Amino acid sequence: MSSILTNSSAMVALQTLKSINSNLTKVQAEISTGKTVATAKDNASVWAISKVMESDVKGFTGISDSLNVASSALGVAADASESIQTALTEIKAKIVAAQAETSDREKLQTDIDNYVNQIKTITNAAQFYGLNLLVGTEDMNVLSSLDRDSAGGVTASTITVKRQDLTTEAGTYGTGASLNANMSISGGLYTADVGTADALNSDGNTATITMGTGAYTATSALTLNVGGTEVRFTAGELVAANETDAATIVRARINSLGIEGVTAGGTGAAVVLTSTRAFEAAQIDVASQTATPATVQITALGATTGLTQASATIGERAESIGFLVGAAIEEGDGYRVTFGGQQFTYVSGPDETLKDVAEGLKIAIDSAKIEGITTKVAQDATSGQWQLLIDNDSATDYTLGSVGTKGGEASGGLLGLDSLNVLTADSAEAALTNIETLITKAIDSAAAFGAAQIRIETQVDFVGKLTDALKTEIGTMVDADLEEASARIQALQVQQQLGIQALSIANSAPQSILSLFQ
Repeated sequence: MSSILTNSSAMVALQTLKSINSNLTKVQAEISTGKTVATAKDNASVWAISKVMESDVKGFTGISDSLNVASSALGVAADASESIQTALTEIKAKIVAAQAETSDREKLQTDIDNYVNQIKTITNAAQFYGLNLLVGTEDMNVLSSLDRDSAGGVTASTITVKRQDLTTEAGTYGTGASLNANMSISGGLYTADVGTADALNSDGNTATITMGTGAYTATSALTLNVGGTEVRFTAGELVAANETDAATIVRARINSLGIEGVTAGGTGAAVVLTSTRAFEAAQIDVASQTATPATVQITALGATTGLTQASATIGERAESIGFLVGAAIEEGDGYRVTFGGQQFTYVSGPDETLKDVAEGLKIAIDSAKIEGITTKVAQDATSGQWQLLIDNDSATDYTLGSVGTKGGEASGGLLGLDSLNVLTADSAEAALTNIETLITKAIDSAAAFGAAQIRIETQVDFVGKLTDALKTEIGTMVDADLEEASARIQALQVQQQLGIQALSIANSAPQSILSLFQ
């Protein structure tokens, strides 16, 4: 049936043409935007996923920028640490030269002071955009990643870069909990020390050789080992009417040998050996004895240690500040030694040990340049205890004390640098020990910065690869296949032309009805 009111063929042709035009519009949009999913209406789920991934790409781009800035800051800090280590090595060379009595110590001191000023300048200038990793102890946290879980939650990951304080600041002693239990004062590493536990005495320690009672004949002989020196009396050299005369002969022989730090005194039959060795014990032995009299006793601290073949140890004169083995050291823990009306303080920084505390106190004491006071850091071979030994060779006895508290502000890693002194033999010797500690800290700092640089650079490389992978996946999801689009648009253009012709034919069909009325 034909109708001039309803043209079904035209309607079908029109719908077909509309569909073709719609597809053609979509393909043209793909070609112009380069995407198959450009808006949410194109594919809501894929569009949502791609947008989340695009936000992650933006985030990782920012992270990469942050990591690059941190890497640059670390590079500055590492270069500065290495420069400081080089300058400290030059200072060491000057200190070594100052050990010679013929050196011009004043000129060497001038050179040292110049290097010290150079180190301070480097430390203050080692900043990148205002960030100086050589000042203070606060960690620098660098944003390194965004971690998305299965539920869609995001957490930030960071890389912690520890500052390496290379200033010369003294730190601030805290007012927190007591650390007194971590310190004790005793007679040092060796036995047979004299004096009370809190006395930093200037006199020496003693042991007594008591000569046997009786006459010493032409056959009497005696061999002693005194502080590493053999003292031998062969037959005929120890002829004496009695033990008092024999003791006089022994005292004279020992003193004539000039044994380092050991002198012989006493009265009657007693040969009192006094050792003023600061950080070394003096071993006393009766190696052999013959003929009359048969008994030679060695007494230390009033206790008879033996008869023939006897021995004793005269302990070193130094007093010891011992630190509790295994004690935990936290940033801000302050330890203080007092004597002579002065206080010497070291406040620990992050990741430091009992050895660091002992060395820090040593440098603080040496920096005061107290006449007759020398120091040494040692570790007990048996207990593993770290100890700060303090020797007093002055004419004044001091009362020695030690305290500790929490809650302070850490001392600078190069504490004592600006107090290095080589103007005297004693100060030059102390400076040689202390410069080694400072060089070690500078080396450790440079190594720490170098390790952090490697980690940052590795993360930069990873973030770059991850960003590329995300971009590739986003492209796979939403990018248009232009080869396919090119083929489709040509086909759709042909279909469009055919659809127009089909619609034209369908629209002309009612014209044939007119012929029925002619």
